[in-house]
Amino acid sequence: MRVTRLFLSAALLSTAVPMAPAFAVPALQAHRAVYDLTLNKASDRSGITGISGRMVYEFNGSPCEGYTVKFRFVTQIVTSDNTRLTDQQTTTFEDAEGKTFSFVTKSFVDQNLDKEVKGMATREPKGLKVDIDKPEKNTLELAATQFPTQHLVELIGKAESGENFYQTNLFDGSEDANKVMTTTVVVGKKTDADKSDPEAPALAKLATEKYWPVDIAYFDETDKSGEEVPEYRISFKLHENGITRDLVMDYGDFSMTGKLVNLSLFDQTKPCPASK
Repeated sequence: MRVTRLFLSAALLSTAVPMAPAFAVPALQAHRAVYDLTLNKASDRSGITGISGRMVYEFNGSPCEGYTVKFRFVTQIVTSDNTRLTDQQTTTFEDAEGKTFSFVTKSFVDQNLDKEVKGMATREPKGLKVDIDKPEKNTLELAATQFPTQHLVELIGKAESGENFYQTNLFDGSEDANKVMTTTVVVGKKTDADKSDPEAPALAKLATEKYWPVDIAYFDETDKSGEEVPEYRISFKLHENGITRDLVMDYGDFSMTGKLVNLSLFDQTKPCPASK
């Protein structure tokens, strides 16, 4: 399941990518967030009768040293025939200039390793080069794009400027690390916190902060079927420091929710040293 692109790394866009308005890099909060996952709805065609699980997302770094993300997504999926436990573990690093992005994802099914994908993507003048080490060595040439924290920084910048709708693209190394996704982003009006919000206890001192409601649809640009149907969509509440919560992940035949149950804020790194 491609959920990792909700979060990850940032910096500047090179001239290889159509230039968006320049945004100041926001003060992204280093943190560890834990979400409880539950089934929201499922069609008869999906065969799913229940989903439960937990997602843990840890974000560290700065605009001068780059960004590291550790992500784990564990679900127990119940169907009429069986129960399956899936466990996705991902670690990524994006350099400070947004030029390179390394990734490794291990996927387990019922505690047995099902697949490991490992590689590095490098933005080049004419596009994106992806060197894959696992499951077998391969080199891919993909369209020019941006990486996850760039995507997040762009989103926060556009939300701050009052832009409600835009389209952009993204590479995050998920699945087989062989696609650039087109994303359509809808940003709602900045909203006051609700004292009765069930996530407020986990937010602690952030519980009174405003947030933007966001909806992102993900399209596979290699799909030539002509159908303008997203592979999936994600909606969530976004804080200006990059923390996301109240997730709804919709895969068409089924959807699940992710509610924030624990949030640890890490000490922010020191400002980048001034260049001489």
